Amino acid sequence: MTALALLPLRPVLGFLEGIGTMEMMLVAVIGLLLFGGKGLPDMARTFGKVLREFKKASASVEDEVKRVMNEDPAPTPPPPPRKPVRLAAPPAPAPLPPAAAPDKPAPSDDPAG
Repeated sequence: MTALALLPLRPVLGFLEGIGTMEMMLVAVIGLLLFGGKGLPDMARTFGKVLREFKKASASVEDEVKRVMNEDPAPTPPPPPRKPVRLAAPPAPAPLPPAAAPDKPAPSDDPAG
């Protein structure tokens, strides 16, 4: 027997697992005591309307998401042509100071000379 055959045929909601007939009757009696015989049908009708509107809104959102997912993206225009970039030449090195000529003697601080 496969593992899939052991799974239940319908999904079980986690919060509804422990609710039985007695619990449902208790909720109905409490609702009847709180809202009365006339208020309970009105409240159930309002709850039904709210639930219907919620389903419509969620279906609308789901349809919109599906439409956007199936929609082709808008074609983007090609980028404008680029201007060629001119690289600046590196700066020329600073000229070296002229070297002292070897035929001229350097001035000395000697008083004899």
